[in-house]
Amino acid sequence: MAEEQKATDQVKKYTVTQEDRDALALIKRGADTLLIEDELLQKLARARETGTPLRCKLGLDPTAPDIHLGHTVVLNKLRQLQDLGHTVIFLVGDFTASIGDPSGRNVTRPPLSFEQIKVNAETYLDQAGRVLDPNKTEVRYNSEWSNALGSVGLIQLASRYTLARLLERDDFAKRFRENLPIAMHELLYPLMQGYDSVALHSDLELGGSDQRFNLIVGRELQRQYGQEPQCILTMPLLVGLDGVNKMSKSKHNYIGITESADSMFGKVMSIPDELMVKYFRLASTMPVDEVDRIEEGLKNDELHPNKIKRQLARNIVAAYYDEQTAADAEGQFDQVFKNHEVPDDIPECSVDLTPNDEGKVYLAKLLAEADLASGTGEARRLIDGGGVKINGET
Repeated sequence: MAEEQKATDQVKKYTVTQEDRDALALIKRGADTLLIEDELLQKLARARETGTPLRCKLGLDPTAPDIHLGHTVVLNKLRQLQDLGHTVIFLVGDFTASIGDPSGRNVTRPPLSFEQIKVNAETYLDQAGRVLDPNKTEVRYNSEWSNALGSVGLIQLASRYTLARLLERDDFAKRFRENLPIAMHELLYPLMQGYDSVALHSDLELGGSDQRFNLIVGRELQRQYGQEPQCILTMPLLVGLDGVNKMSKSKHNYIGITESADSMFGKVMSIPDELMVKYFRLASTMPVDEVDRIEEGLKNDELHPNKIKRQLARNIVAAYYDEQTAADAEGQFDQVFKNHEVPDDIPECSVDLTPNDEGKVYLAKLLAEADLASGTGEARRLIDGGGVKINGET
């Protein structure tokens, strides 16, 4: 009887009101893709009529200890769904992280150890709480159901999807054409992520635009298991500080949301001018109409880029600290980069280097060991360019 009722609910048409359309418009704002719009409108109408909130899922694999500004593009959208009264599921991919997401990769990603995953996962929840309302967030770990599958369950799951469909995925297709290795465990990743949606009875799954294939697999698997398929909402990827690649810890082009306010302000000030409007739209708390005005003003040379970038940096810092801390960070930035003075708070670090026979330590090696340069080659370039001072002396 329960299954019959569920089937009836799936075909029943609900009366859509202006409230539902307004909610849909808010959900779509700033999004990259919504699949399928009419289905989500019906889900919203059903949620309003029945008083049963939608189950909105976001999965993040704890592949690194920091949540960065790129992650918050999706987290902010989840917060909007919370404010609309829906259930948000923050899914920590402790099982899928052990496989490694092949999205956008042209080589096999090295799997993480369970020890690394556990350490990283512990920091994720505190950081996500800076954006989401912890009291309205359902936190889950996909090892709950993935470990329980066992070998037989995994084979049964694999039987529900074809290799041909998996090879339609852009990164797999490209590697197949170029005769690059595709490990068997990589083919399991989309299936395991898709099975998360089955286990959680997801109504709506969110992700970056590079996750579209994985999210569609979840939708298809739900059909296979007799569930109403989830809708899919993808958000644009935030370009990192290099102005080229998506923000990523592995690319060293990210802004962590737990970084110091001074560091955060300085990094925002370093982004290319052409990225400012995108950062306003995806990473700031600025109202949409105000961002539109800024975009128009920059386009017509009515606004000074430096002043606008400062406004962006203050807004982003204040979102994770407060207005006064943001103002102080701007003051520190001016002290160092405008007035060329020594900052009030200089980080200290200890390095363990053995002097040579003359009792000296090479400066390039010291910079590299102190993580002030990515290697001795970059350190030498900094020194040759006059970018290194000791006690004020170049």
